[in-house]
Amino acid sequence: MSLVDFILHIDSHMVNIVNNFGLWTYLIMFLIIFIETGVVILPFLPGDSLIFAAMALAANPKYGLSTWLLFIIFLAAAVLGDSMNYEIGEHFGQFATENKYLSKLINKEHLHDAHIFFQKHGGKTIAIGRFIPLIRTFVPFVAGSGTMHYRTFLKFNFIGAFLWVLICSIAGHLFGNIPAVQEHFSMIILGIILVSLIPVLITALKNRNKKRA
Repeated sequence: MSLVDFILHIDSHMVNIVNNFGLWTYLIMFLIIFIETGVVILPFLPGDSLIFAAMALAANPKYGLSTWLLFIIFLAAAVLGDSMNYEIGEHFGQFATENKYLSKLINKEHLHDAHIFFQKHGGKTIAIGRFIPLIRTFVPFVAGSGTMHYRTFLKFNFIGAFLWVLICSIAGHLFGNIPAVQEHFSMIILGIILVSLIPVLITALKNRNKKRA
């Protein structure tokens, strides 16, 4: 099973996870979101689509998932993941980017985009960046390797995580079990990914134009 297959058919894979692992599903969901937000070299794991799919299943009583427990787990994973990413950036940021081996695992373009995004929006980047795949994994790392105080970071971290999980949860809970959505679930997930990538593409185009200028 490839990562692309897992993301685009996350609804069927989620059903398999629930059926095979029962209550361990909550831990698996926590770990995926925690790693996606907390490990700077793994920004490609599903985030928005996973929450959407999980909440769609939770809205269906036959799967026995608790909406509120999932919400708390996703929120905790997002906040703790970003906090760990911040700590990595604070203690190992410079070493990781300068080390000839570790630097190969860090996408320089995404890191550069996160730096620019951070400089433009300041502390709000922590909250805004949460909604942008790839960028959201690098922003806490940049904040930690910079001069942002942890209390300031934690405030924006919680606000961004709460809004991100809330919006994805409501969308999944309300629309995930509509027959038309279920029939075209792969296209819906792909649409979520493409829409969330628009800010990344805009930033990349602006940087490209600046370089040309």
